[in-house]
Amino acid sequence: MEKRPSTLLIGCAALAGEVAALSRLNGWDHVETDWLPATLHNSPEKIPAAVEERLREARQRYDQVFIAYADCGTGGRLDALLDRYGVARLPGAHCYAFFAGLDVFEALHEEEIGTFYLTDFLVRNFDRLVVRGLGLDRHPELHSTYFGNYRRVLYLAQQRSEDLLARARACAEKLDLEFESRWTGLGSFADALGIQEDAAVPDSEAAWSA
Repeated sequence: MEKRPSTLLIGCAALAGEVAALSRLNGWDHVETDWLPATLHNSPEKIPAAVEERLREARQRYDQVFIAYADCGTGGRLDALLDRYGVARLPGAHCYAFFAGLDVFEALHEEEIGTFYLTDFLVRNFDRLVVRGLGLDRHPELHSTYFGNYRRVLYLAQQRSEDLLARARACAEKLDLEFESRWTGLGSFADALGIQEDAAVPDSEAAWSA
């Protein structure tokens, strides 16, 4: 059998669970990962430098490198860096776009621009990344500063999980926003990674940990 090219994914730790699930189902034993802290999203200006540090270390050791970030608030600075290295990234402005699919996300955004999006990872880490990460536990008066222009929380679910759905609803209640949910699965994410065509994607909770 022809040896597949060694591949390194450098990306946000918020995607680690999804990549691991896809790797298990598809036998991506040629793919290694290097995750950067999800807390970088609270300081997106630091993302390009953090990615470049990992790129410098990796470019001589792998046949190909792929960046598992969208623009993620870097204002095009991540793209400028990746152009210099000739490396591709995930499409879209945020992870919500490639989870939902670019066209679907654009329609959702146009439907209600004042939307705060949740993914499975953000639901699990809401208190750490949103409440404590934004200082709302210490300064609740900042709530209106951060969320005064939002109208709803939209949970884009990668797994079919009643537990995560209930926790997402609780997140919306904490933010005092309307709640909606939509199951996206991982089909669009697998396509965006571009590692393998016709990738098998997990559906049930059991498939994630099999």
